Amino acid sequence: MSSLFQNYARRPIHFVQGKGTLIVDDTGKEYLDFTSGIAVLSLGHAHPAIVKAIQQQSEKLWHTSNLFESPEQEQLATTLVKDTHLAHAFFCNSGAEANEAAIKLARKHTGKHAIITFEKSFHGRTFGAMSATGQDKIKNGFGPLLDTFRTVPFNDIQQLESVIDDEVAAIMLEVIQGEGGVNQVTPEFAQAITDICESKGILLIIDEVQTGISRTGTRYAYEQTVLKPDIMTLAKGLGGGFPIGAMLGTSALHDSFGPGTHGTTFGGNPLAVAVAQTVLNNVFTSEFLNEVNEKSSYFLDKLKETLPAYTIVGSGLLLGIVCSDEAAPYIAEAEKAGLLLVAAGPNVIRLLPPLTVSTEEIDQAVNILSSILK
Repeated sequence: MSSLFQNYARRPIHFVQGKGTLIVDDTGKEYLDFTSGIAVLSLGHAHPAIVKAIQQQSEKLWHTSNLFESPEQEQLATTLVKDTHLAHAFFCNSGAEANEAAIKLARKHTGKHAIITFEKSFHGRTFGAMSATGQDKIKNGFGPLLDTFRTVPFNDIQQLESVIDDEVAAIMLEVIQGEGGVNQVTPEFAQAITDICESKGILLIIDEVQTGISRTGTRYAYEQTVLKPDIMTLAKGLGGGFPIGAMLGTSALHDSFGPGTHGTTFGGNPLAVAVAQTVLNNVFTSEFLNEVNEKSSYFLDKLKETLPAYTIVGSGLLLGIVCSDEAAPYIAEAEKAGLLLVAAGPNVIRLLPPLTVSTEEIDQAVNILSSILK
């Protein structure tokens, strides 16, 4: 019997090495990794710049308490908010932690308790983030959750308007619901949220844990909409594989997160910050973003040409293939053929290659997908 809790339905593969999009198991079999550790490996496995950053920082300083100043955190925060309306950052270790911080900040700043979230959303597995998540399968078995979240259907303006009152502190959403089926916010719904927040003085929290850091072809997915978050959360791709999360907020929120209101032991440690800064130095350039969009267009064209019977959804290099039946058997078949995939909801195959994926690797993936889906 394993000494591990069995809270993961693990696939029986033991990976030992990776480089770029390729990952190798202990039998020597190679796979194309189109999961990127679930949207984490922005620059692929063992990117030289990240390896160098870890090596150099590990010889200088691993950890100090957040009781002391950190010019490196200041620089990373400045890079994240540059050319946005956001002004400040808090660093933590994961997306769930970033969302917990966002929930606390919204309630602290407004003095109100209700937060509106959406069906099929995913915000994490800690208690507050789980309560915010709009999927019963995440919540079942844990007893009464926080009752101040109001969950309504995604992209349903009438249902959203029906739960707005003076107790609402914030609306919390993903621009693209990665775990819930690669569901995108519609322009009409985005405009309705914007109008409601502006007219009612409600804060807008955008969860960019999966969509942020150039994954969708812009630095942040909200930049492709009219949405303008007061609070934004990040993780996954920010560290390129090294654990780090972040919550960004506007200058109006600064005084609501004063000393003692929130904290973390490991968040924003020197190793994580060095890696995250290296990732941003690579992915936040116009040249890199152009390449992501070119590869996205290429990928979409190939998928539509090869799989005309299927609906393709998503943006950038967060794409989904909508199946008429369960996606799991196709994912298992792809794995046998050397392509690693992950589902989004029960019937969507999610495609999350590293942002550094080559067109040749995209061709190989499409060929495998074609062979199993046709």
